[in-house]
Amino acid sequence: MSTPISIRLDEDMREILEGEAQRRSIGLSRLIREIATDAAKEVRRRRIREQTKAVAEYVAGSPEAKEFFEFWGTPRAEI
Repeated sequence: MSTPISIRLDEDMREILEGEAQRRSIGLSRLIREIATDAAKEVRRRRIREQTKAVAEYVAGSPEAKEFFEFWGTPRAEI
């Protein structure tokens, strides 16, 4: 469910955004919603990359973690 928010834009920014909304044939609210959604997704992706990097650095510096991932992270065909 979406929740309304209120923002203030100076006249220059509003004119720029309104022009872009008209160019795309959408309303100003929809344009701002799309911009905010894209920004939030990028923030989420950046956090995931940072967390992945932290795990990789930990594994690289920990013999026990490295051993765990070598054993459990590598598929093996058992006959």
